[in-house]
Parts: sequence; structure tokens; C-alpha cells
Amino acid sequence: MINSRVMFIAGHARLPQGMAAKSVFDTLTITAEVDTKYGVIIEASCTLATEHGREFIGQLLKGVSLKDGIDEPLKQLQHYYKGKAANALAAALNDLHLHYQQVAKNSK
Repeated sequence: MINSRVMFIAGHARLPQGMAAKSVFDTLTITAEVDTKYGVIIEASCTLATEHGREFIGQLLKGVSLKDGIDEPLKQLQHYYKGKAANALAAALNDLHLHYQQVAKNSK
């Protein structure tokens, strides 16, 4: 059931060469269900190749308020994620935040 207080947004970035996901996707995508009032990520996922990686990123982003900016989640990502997709994940997260800001600005 669709909830009018939730938006679904996505951020995209190019994957580096040599990654397992590169054989399936050219870009990495982070998707998130975001509470429209508080900007909090309710649930997030990404197109990493392994379920474990997707779950890890989902747990890392769950509860983050995009209204507070993206610096802290980027620091957490850099601190805890040590895979080849680190830069692509950071770029996709920045892109997701940019889309959130555009949507939030247009809905005022």
C-alpha cells in the first residue's frame, strides 16, 4: 500500500572495473524510502552483487535524516565499508541526497 508520507528516491553512480556487479550493471544505484516530513530513510537498498552487501548498506542508511545533510552518513560509509565500490556508493549517496533536496524544495 502506498503511503503519501513516504517518497521513493534513487541515486546513481558508475561502478569501477573489476567488480562482480559490473557484469550485471554499469551503474550502482542506491534506492531509499524516505519519510517526507522528517527526511528519515525508512529503508534503503543498493545494487551491490551480494545480498550481504545490500543488507549492510541498508542497515547503514536506515534512520538517517537527509534533512541533516549527507556528511555523517558518508563518514560512516567510508569508515565501515572497505570494498571496491566505496567511491561509487559515496557518489550514489550524494546523488540520492541531491534528488531528495530537489524534491523537498519543489514540494514546499
